[in-house]
Amino acid sequence: MLAAGQFCSIANGTATAGDVELVSDEYGSIGFERNMNDMQIGQPLQLYWLWAILACALLGIYAAVRNRRALRRFAQPYDLAKRLVDMNLSRVGIASFLTLASMVMLVIALVDIRWGKVWREVPQKGIEVMFVLDVSRSMLAEDVSPNRLQRAKQQISDAIDEMQGDRVGLILFSGEVRQKIPLTNHYEDFRQRLRNVGPEDVARGGSRLGDAIRVATGAFLDKTPDHKAIVIFTDGEDMESEPVAAARTAKKQHGIRIFCIGLGDPDTGARVPDRTRGRFVKHEGVEVVSRLNASILRQVADASDGAYIPAETKQVDMAQVYHGYISRVEQGEFATARINSYEARFQWFLGPAILLLVLEQWLAGRTTSGAVKNSDSAADDKQNRDKPSRPVTRITEESHIAKEKIGSERELSEQTA
Repeated sequence: MLAAGQFCSIANGTATAGDVELVSDEYGSIGFERNMNDMQIGQPLQLYWLWAILACALLGIYAAVRNRRALRRFAQPYDLAKRLVDMNLSRVGIASFLTLASMVMLVIALVDIRWGKVWREVPQKGIEVMFVLDVSRSMLAEDVSPNRLQRAKQQISDAIDEMQGDRVGLILFSGEVRQKIPLTNHYEDFRQRLRNVGPEDVARGGSRLGDAIRVATGAFLDKTPDHKAIVIFTDGEDMESEPVAAARTAKKQHGIRIFCIGLGDPDTGARVPDRTRGRFVKHEGVEVVSRLNASILRQVADASDGAYIPAETKQVDMAQVYHGYISRVEQGEFATARINSYEARFQWFLGPAILLLVLEQWLAGRTTSGAVKNSDSAADDKQNRDKPSRPVTRITEESHIAKEKIGSERELSEQTA
């Protein structure tokens, strides 16, 4: 399932919302649009790993310099050249370079650099949700902070934050009904238009909840039953517009479930501000007090197999409301969405990184085997140098003894003569 209209691209350093074009299911081809000047960086924070790689490189250079100085200081002059040869400095340097290059490639792969756009047709699945918002003057009552209308608008926005792929629309009502926003999946545009909604958007005062339900029922794009829901935000006041009958018809004929969120204090209530005169609304000289009528909202919810959520003056977690009630409406297949997105290129860097690591391991193996051979040959040379020393000493001693013996025999013969 894809949340249409929810991705962003970065073109020339500016974040822009990606375009989504709805097409019919009969199109199956994929079109390509290439523009190498546009690029998207998915995980820019991963670039900080380059500092760790730089630190490793500097530490390796420092260790190599100290090791070389230590050899020059403590090794015998005749043994220094051989030790440097055994270390095979050229291979060690190449292996270190390969390791660092592989690490850099891995970091670039993690950064998830994308370029080159591609059109993809993706089937969408979700529900159609029509928000019905009461904008009558009673919704300006301040028993809810800052007032009932502003709280309702915030709750609608919070519910949209939880949606992925659902279509949303907006119906406004007071004494008459107006469709403010047709069903759409462009959530950001929906939010921007929702912010400016107020009582002035509907000319006639009053509260016609039943008419609002009937208009919302006819505003759905898909006329097949199920995967549709109406979410009403109101204080429950109604002017005999038969909302329960409208809810029953919506469920029976169109499979629409209605969820009612009641706003306001059901007991004490609150006075209704009069914005034009800077005071409170009066009827026959008495200030009007508006209270939440929860009874009518429960009946509407029950008639449509929906639910009543008594928000009243409390904060309501709309994430729980959406996942606990609205999202449980059976989902339906929408028209295919044609998405223009960037192509992932991480494999272009991941492949060379793995190849460099394999090459480094092979080179390290050859370096180790060469060092072992040099060590074995050095040991053999030492043994060959040490072996003749013992026989030569023994022959010299025997020659000396023989000479002394010959000399003694000569002295004895001369005395006898």
